[in-house]
Amino acid sequence: MKYNFVAPCHFGLEKTLSFEIKRIGGENVEVNDGRVFFSGDARVCAAANISLSVAERVCVVLGRFRAESFDELFDSILKLPLSEFIGKNDAFPNSGHTLNSKLSSVPACQKMIKKAMAVNLGKAYGVNVLPEDGKICKIRFSIMKNELTLMLDTSGNGLHKRGYRPESNAAPIRETLAAGIVDIARVRAGDSVVDPFCGSGTILIESVFKALNIAPGLSRHFAGEHMKFLPESAWKAAREEARSKIVTDGEFAARGYDIDGECVKLTLENAKRAGVEKYIRAEKRDIRDFEKPQDKCKFITNPPYGERMLEISEARELYRAMGERLLPLRDSSLFVITPDKEFESIFGQKCVKNRKLYNGMMMCRLYSYF
Repeated sequence: MKYNFVAPCHFGLEKTLSFEIKRIGGENVEVNDGRVFFSGDARVCAAANISLSVAERVCVVLGRFRAESFDELFDSILKLPLSEFIGKNDAFPNSGHTLNSKLSSVPACQKMIKKAMAVNLGKAYGVNVLPEDGKICKIRFSIMKNELTLMLDTSGNGLHKRGYRPESNAAPIRETLAAGIVDIARVRAGDSVVDPFCGSGTILIESVFKALNIAPGLSRHFAGEHMKFLPESAWKAAREEARSKIVTDGEFAARGYDIDGECVKLTLENAKRAGVEKYIRAEKRDIRDFEKPQDKCKFITNPPYGERMLEISEARELYRAMGERLLPLRDSSLFVITPDKEFESIFGQKCVKNRKLYNGMMMCRLYSYF
Protein backbone atom coordinates (compact mmCIF):
# COMPACT_ATOMS: atom_id res chain seq x y z
CA MET A 1 0.00 0.00 0.00
CA LYS A 2 1.24 3.52 -0.81
CA TYR A 3 1.31 6.34 1.74
CA ASN A 4 2.11 10.04 1.59
CA PHE A 5 5.06 11.31 3.60
CA VAL A 6 6.83 14.56 4.42
CA ALA A 7 10.39 15.11 5.62
CA PRO A 8 11.49 18.51 6.97
CA CYS A 9 15.09 19.67 6.58
CA HIS A 10 17.32 22.71 7.08
CA PHE A 11 16.49 25.55 4.71
CA GLY A 12 18.90 25.27 1.79
CA LEU A 13 19.14 21.46 1.82
CA GLU A 14 15.87 20.67 0.03
CA LYS A 15 17.63 19.71 -3.22
CA THR A 16 19.92 17.27 -1.43
CA LEU A 17 16.97 15.75 0.43
CA SER A 18 14.84 15.34 -2.71
CA PHE A 19 17.72 13.51 -4.43
CA GLU A 20 18.13 11.16 -1.45
CA ILE A 21 14.39 10.45 -1.39
CA LYS A 22 14.36 9.53 -5.08
CA ARG A 23 17.37 7.28 -4.53
CA ILE A 24 15.53 5.16 -1.93
CA GLY A 25 12.48 4.80 -4.19
CA GLY A 26 10.31 7.73 -3.09
CA GLU A 27 7.79 8.86 -5.69
CA ASN A 28 5.82 12.05 -6.47
CA VAL A 29 8.52 14.18 -4.88
CA GLU A 30 7.37 17.73 -4.14
CA VAL A 31 9.85 20.28 -2.78
CA ASN A 32 8.65 23.06 -0.46
CA ASP A 33 10.61 25.51 1.67
CA GLY A 34 12.25 23.47 4.39
CA ARG A 35 10.41 20.22 3.63
CA VAL A 36 9.93 17.60 0.92
CA PHE A 37 6.72 15.63 0.30
CA PHE A 38 6.83 12.17 -1.31
CA SER A 39 4.97 8.88 -1.50
CA GLY A 40 5.91 5.23 -1.11
CA ASP A 41 5.17 1.98 0.68
CA ALA A 42 6.18 0.81 4.15
CA ARG A 43 9.68 -0.11 2.97
CA VAL A 44 10.23 3.41 1.63
CA CYS A 45 9.20 4.82 5.02
CA ALA A 46 11.66 2.53 6.80
CA ALA A 47 14.42 3.32 4.29
CA ALA A 48 13.77 7.04 4.67
CA ASN A 49 14.30 6.88 8.43
CA ILE A 50 17.39 4.70 8.13
CA SER A 51 19.09 6.24 5.11
CA LEU A 52 18.20 9.92 4.68
CA SER A 53 21.15 11.97 5.89
CA VAL A 54 19.70 15.50 5.89
CA ALA A 55 16.04 14.92 6.88
CA GLU A 56 15.07 15.96 10.41
CA ARG A 57 12.31 13.35 10.64
CA VAL A 58 9.88 11.36 8.48
CA CYS A 59 6.12 11.78 8.95
CA VAL A 60 3.07 10.18 7.39
CA VAL A 61 0.79 12.86 5.98
CA LEU A 62 -2.62 12.09 7.49
CA GLY A 63 -4.23 14.98 5.67
CA ARG A 64 -3.64 18.29 3.87
CA PHE A 65 -6.51 20.76 3.61
CA ARG A 66 -7.44 24.42 3.93
CA ALA A 67 -8.60 25.49 7.37
CA GLU A 68 -9.59 29.11 7.85
CA SER A 69 -11.87 28.32 10.78
CA PHE A 70 -12.11 25.77 13.57
CA ASP A 71 -15.26 24.36 11.96
CA GLU A 72 -13.31 23.65 8.75
CA LEU A 73 -10.49 22.10 10.73
CA PHE A 74 -12.83 19.90 12.77
CA ASP A 75 -14.95 18.73 9.84
CA SER A 76 -11.89 17.94 7.69
CA ILE A 77 -10.27 15.83 10.40
CA LEU A 78 -13.50 13.85 10.88
CA LYS A 79 -13.16 12.62 7.27
CA LEU A 80 -9.63 11.24 7.64
CA PRO A 81 -8.98 7.45 7.92
CA LEU A 82 -7.14 7.84 11.22
CA SER A 83 -7.86 4.32 12.47
CA GLU A 84 -5.58 2.97 9.71
CA PHE A 85 -2.66 4.53 11.57
CA ILE A 86 -3.68 4.92 15.23
CA GLY A 87 -4.81 2.01 17.38
CA LYS A 88 -7.71 1.93 19.83
CA ASN A 89 -5.40 2.23 22.85
CA ASP A 90 -2.74 4.50 21.35
CA ALA A 91 -2.06 7.92 22.84
CA PHE A 92 -1.95 10.72 20.27
CA PRO A 93 -0.55 13.98 21.71
CA ASN A 94 -0.02 16.76 19.20
CA SER A 95 2.23 19.76 18.69
CA GLY A 96 2.82 22.15 15.85
CA HIS A 97 3.05 25.68 14.55
CA THR A 98 1.06 28.19 12.56
CA LEU A 99 2.30 30.90 10.22
CA ASN A 100 0.47 33.58 8.23
CA SER A 101 -2.89 31.92 8.91
CA LYS A 102 -6.26 32.88 10.36
CA LEU A 103 -5.89 30.10 12.91
CA SER A 104 -2.99 31.70 14.75
CA SER A 105 -3.24 30.32 18.29
CA VAL A 106 -1.20 27.13 18.62
CA PRO A 107 -2.81 26.03 21.95
CA ALA A 108 -6.31 26.52 20.52
CA CYS A 109 -5.37 24.53 17.40
CA GLN A 110 -3.91 21.75 19.54
CA LYS A 111 -7.12 21.51 21.56
CA MET A 112 -9.37 21.41 18.49
CA ILE A 113 -7.18 18.88 16.64
CA LYS A 114 -7.19 16.63 19.71
CA LYS A 115 -10.97 16.87 20.00
CA ALA A 116 -11.57 16.15 16.31
CA MET A 117 -9.20 13.17 16.31
CA ALA A 118 -10.84 11.77 19.45
CA VAL A 119 -14.30 11.97 17.85
CA ASN A 120 -12.98 10.40 14.64
CA LEU A 121 -11.28 7.50 16.41
CA GLY A 122 -14.11 7.02 18.89
CA LYS A 123 -16.54 6.47 16.01
CA ALA A 124 -14.11 4.14 14.24
CA TYR A 125 -13.64 1.95 17.34
CA GLY A 126 -17.20 2.28 18.69
CA VAL A 127 -16.24 3.83 22.05
CA ASN A 128 -17.07 7.07 23.81
CA VAL A 129 -13.76 7.32 25.67
CA LEU A 130 -10.37 6.37 24.27
CA PRO A 131 -8.04 4.96 26.98
CA GLU A 132 -4.79 6.25 25.44
CA ASP A 133 -2.82 3.85 27.62
CA GLY A 134 -0.91 2.18 24.76
CA LYS A 135 2.03 3.31 22.67
CA ILE A 136 2.47 6.99 21.84
CA CYS A 137 1.71 8.14 18.31
CA LYS A 138 3.14 11.64 18.11
CA ILE A 139 0.99 13.93 15.96
CA ARG A 140 2.48 17.04 14.38
CA PHE A 141 0.74 19.81 12.50
CA SER A 142 1.67 22.88 10.53
CA ILE A 143 -0.69 25.60 9.34
CA MET A 144 0.93 27.76 6.68
CA LYS A 145 -1.10 30.31 4.71
CA ASN A 146 -4.29 28.60 5.96
CA GLU A 147 -3.26 25.15 4.72
CA LEU A 148 -3.09 22.56 7.46
CA THR A 149 -0.85 19.51 7.21
CA LEU A 150 -1.61 16.84 9.82
CA MET A 151 1.21 14.34 10.31
CA LEU A 152 2.12 11.20 12.23
CA ASP A 153 5.78 11.11 13.27
CA THR A 154 7.43 7.78 12.38
CA SER A 155 10.91 8.79 13.57
CA GLY A 156 10.55 9.46 17.29
CA ASN A 157 13.78 11.21 18.23
CA GLY A 158 14.94 13.58 15.49
CA LEU A 159 16.98 11.90 12.76
CA HIS A 160 19.99 14.08 13.63
CA LYS A 161 20.34 11.87 16.72
CA ARG A 162 22.43 9.17 15.08
CA GLY A 163 23.51 7.70 18.40
CA TYR A 164 27.22 8.52 18.22
CA ARG A 165 27.15 11.89 19.94
CA PRO A 166 25.70 11.71 23.46
CA GLU A 167 27.81 14.70 24.36
CA SER A 168 28.96 17.76 22.41
CA ASN A 169 31.12 20.81 22.79
CA ALA A 170 29.86 24.37 23.29
CA ALA A 171 28.92 25.15 19.66
CA PRO A 172 28.06 21.93 17.81
CA ILE A 173 26.81 21.69 14.27
CA ARG A 174 23.77 19.44 13.89
CA GLU A 175 24.52 16.11 12.22
CA THR A 176 21.97 16.67 9.45
CA LEU A 177 23.46 20.06 8.55
CA ALA A 178 26.98 18.61 8.58
CA ALA A 179 25.79 15.83 6.26
CA GLY A 180 24.32 18.42 3.90
CA ILE A 181 27.59 20.35 3.73
CA VAL A 182 29.51 17.11 3.15
CA ASP A 183 27.12 16.31 0.30
CA ILE A 184 27.64 19.75 -1.24
CA ALA A 185 31.39 19.14 -0.99
CA ARG A 186 30.86 15.93 -2.98
CA VAL A 187 32.84 13.76 -0.59
CA ARG A 188 33.54 10.34 -2.07
CA ALA A 189 35.55 7.21 -1.32
CA GLY A 190 39.21 7.93 -1.98
CA ASP A 191 38.96 11.51 -0.71
CA SER A 192 40.82 13.03 2.19
CA VAL A 193 38.82 15.38 4.46
CA VAL A 194 40.39 17.79 6.95
CA ASP A 195 38.58 19.85 9.60
CA PRO A 196 40.86 22.42 11.33
CA PHE A 197 38.13 23.14 13.95
CA CYS A 198 36.79 19.63 14.50
CA GLY A 199 34.89 20.25 17.76
CA SER A 200 33.08 17.00 18.55
CA GLY A 201 33.97 15.44 15.19
CA THR A 202 30.54 15.68 13.54
CA ILE A 203 31.78 16.81 10.11
CA LEU A 204 34.47 14.12 10.06
CA ILE A 205 32.06 11.33 11.03
CA GLU A 206 29.42 12.45 8.53
CA SER A 207 32.16 12.55 5.88
CA VAL A 208 32.98 8.90 6.51
CA PHE A 209 29.29 8.00 6.35
CA LYS A 210 28.93 9.78 3.01
CA ALA A 211 32.16 8.46 1.49
CA LEU A 212 31.47 4.84 2.38
CA ASN A 213 27.68 5.04 1.89
CA ILE A 214 26.92 4.17 5.51
CA ALA A 215 23.25 4.86 6.29
CA PRO A 216 23.23 7.22 9.30
CA GLY A 217 20.26 5.53 11.00
CA LEU A 218 21.51 1.95 10.93
CA SER A 219 22.42 1.93 14.63
CA ARG A 220 19.18 3.30 16.10
CA HIS A 221 15.47 2.57 16.33
CA PHE A 222 12.38 4.53 15.35
CA ALA A 223 8.84 5.15 16.58
CA GLY A 224 7.46 3.63 13.38
CA GLU A 225 8.80 0.21 14.28
CA HIS A 226 5.86 -0.11 16.68
CA MET A 227 3.16 1.09 14.27
CA LYS A 228 0.79 -1.54 12.91
CA PHE A 229 0.86 -0.34 9.29
CA LEU A 230 4.68 -0.51 9.12
CA PRO A 231 5.48 -4.24 9.46
CA GLU A 232 8.71 -5.57 10.90
CA SER A 233 9.54 -7.07 7.50
CA ALA A 234 9.74 -3.56 5.96
CA TRP A 235 12.30 -2.42 8.54
CA LYS A 236 14.30 -5.62 8.17
CA ALA A 237 14.37 -5.29 4.37
CA ALA A 238 15.39 -1.63 4.55
CA ARG A 239 18.23 -2.38 6.99
CA GLU A 240 19.51 -5.29 4.90
CA GLU A 241 19.45 -3.16 1.77
CA ALA A 242 21.29 -0.31 3.51
CA ARG A 243 23.98 -2.68 4.81
CA SER A 244 24.45 -4.18 1.34
CA LYS A 245 25.29 -0.74 -0.07
CA ILE A 246 28.14 0.06 2.33
CA VAL A 247 31.47 0.45 0.56
CA THR A 248 33.63 -2.04 2.44
CA ASP A 249 36.78 -1.79 0.33
CA GLY A 250 36.97 1.99 -0.05
CA GLU A 251 39.92 4.07 1.07
CA PHE A 252 39.17 7.22 3.02
CA ALA A 253 40.99 9.44 5.50
CA ALA A 254 39.54 12.12 7.79
CA ARG A 255 41.77 14.32 9.94
CA GLY A 256 40.62 16.70 12.65
CA TYR A 257 42.40 19.37 14.65
CA ASP A 258 41.28 21.57 17.54
CA ILE A 259 42.94 23.87 20.05
CA ASP A 260 40.91 22.21 22.82
CA GLY A 261 42.24 18.84 23.89
CA GLU A 262 38.83 17.84 25.26
CA CYS A 263 37.31 18.35 21.82
CA VAL A 264 39.96 16.11 20.29
CA LYS A 265 39.19 13.44 22.88
CA LEU A 266 35.47 13.79 22.21
CA THR A 267 36.01 13.49 18.44
CA LEU A 268 37.84 10.20 18.87
CA GLU A 269 35.23 8.87 21.32
CA ASN A 270 32.37 9.78 18.99
CA ALA A 271 34.16 8.20 16.03
CA LYS A 272 34.44 4.98 18.01
CA ARG A 273 30.74 5.05 18.90
CA ALA A 274 29.94 5.55 15.22
CA GLY A 275 32.13 2.57 14.30
CA VAL A 276 34.38 4.62 12.00
CA GLU A 277 37.39 5.21 14.25
CA LYS A 278 39.82 3.57 11.82
CA TYR A 279 39.16 6.31 9.27
CA ILE A 280 39.59 9.30 11.61
CA ARG A 281 42.67 10.84 13.20
CA ALA A 282 42.51 13.85 15.49
CA GLU A 283 45.06 15.88 17.41
CA LYS A 284 45.35 19.09 19.38
CA ARG A 285 46.56 21.99 17.25
CA ASP A 286 45.99 25.74 17.04
CA ILE A 287 45.02 27.00 13.57
CA ARG A 288 47.98 29.40 13.84
CA ASP A 289 50.28 26.37 13.93
CA PHE A 290 48.39 24.42 11.30
CA GLU A 291 50.49 22.78 8.59
CA LYS A 292 48.65 22.30 5.32
CA PRO A 293 48.76 18.69 4.08
CA GLN A 294 50.85 18.16 0.97
CA ASP A 295 48.28 15.84 -0.57
CA LYS A 296 45.05 17.00 -2.21
CA CYS A 297 42.22 17.24 0.31
CA LYS A 298 38.85 18.78 1.08
CA PHE A 299 38.82 21.19 4.00
CA ILE A 300 35.33 21.25 5.54
CA THR A 301 34.84 23.24 8.71
CA ASN A 302 32.51 25.07 11.07
CA PRO A 303 34.84 27.60 12.77
CA PRO A 304 33.89 29.36 16.02
CA TYR A 305 31.30 32.10 15.63
CA GLY A 306 31.74 35.50 17.25
CA GLU A 307 28.11 35.52 18.36
CA ARG A 308 28.60 32.59 20.72
CA MET A 309 32.06 31.41 21.63
CA LEU A 310 34.31 34.38 21.04
CA GLU A 311 34.12 38.06 20.53
CA ILE A 312 33.70 38.86 16.84
CA SER A 313 37.19 40.33 16.66
CA GLU A 314 38.70 37.14 18.07
CA ALA A 315 36.75 34.97 15.65
CA ARG A 316 37.96 37.11 12.77
CA GLU A 317 41.54 36.65 13.93
CA LEU A 318 40.97 32.92 13.42
CA TYR A 319 39.58 33.51 9.93
CA ARG A 320 42.65 35.59 9.10
CA ALA A 321 44.91 32.82 10.43
CA MET A 322 42.99 30.30 8.29
CA GLY A 323 43.82 32.31 5.20
CA GLU A 324 47.49 32.49 6.15
CA ARG A 325 47.72 28.74 6.76
CA LEU A 326 45.50 27.40 3.97
CA LEU A 327 46.07 29.72 1.02
CA PRO A 328 46.86 29.09 -1.74
CA LEU A 329 44.62 26.04 -1.89
CA ARG A 330 46.16 24.75 -5.14
CA ASP A 331 44.44 21.40 -5.88
CA SER A 332 42.51 21.30 -2.60
CA SER A 333 39.02 22.69 -1.92
CA LEU A 334 37.50 24.44 1.08
CA PHE A 335 33.97 24.65 2.51
CA VAL A 336 33.35 26.98 5.45
CA ILE A 337 30.04 27.72 7.17
CA THR A 338 29.83 30.98 9.09
CA PRO A 339 27.34 33.80 9.77
CA ASP A 340 30.06 36.43 9.25
CA LYS A 341 29.35 38.38 6.05
CA GLU A 342 32.93 39.68 6.06
CA PHE A 343 34.49 36.22 5.95
CA GLU A 344 35.84 36.43 2.39
CA SER A 345 37.69 39.71 2.91
CA ILE A 346 39.14 38.56 6.24
CA PHE A 347 40.12 35.13 4.91
CA GLY A 348 41.84 36.78 1.97
CA GLN A 349 40.10 35.29 -1.08
CA LYS A 350 36.66 35.48 -2.66
CA CYS A 351 34.83 32.19 -2.83
CA VAL A 352 33.68 30.50 -6.02
CA LYS A 353 30.17 30.09 -4.64
CA ASN A 354 28.22 30.78 -1.48
CA ARG A 355 24.81 29.57 -0.42
CA LYS A 356 22.47 30.43 2.41
CA LEU A 357 22.07 27.77 5.11
CA TYR A 358 20.65 27.87 8.62
CA ASN A 359 22.51 26.51 11.63
CA GLY A 360 19.62 26.27 14.07
CA MET A 361 17.94 29.68 13.90
CA MET A 362 21.14 31.41 12.77
CA MET A 363 21.38 32.41 9.11
CA CYS A 364 24.80 31.41 7.78
CA ARG A 365 26.53 31.11 4.44
CA LEU A 366 28.51 28.19 3.14
CA TYR A 367 31.56 29.59 1.34
CA SER A 368 32.90 27.17 -1.24
CA TYR A 369 36.39 27.32 -2.74
CA PHE A 370 37.41 24.89 -5.47
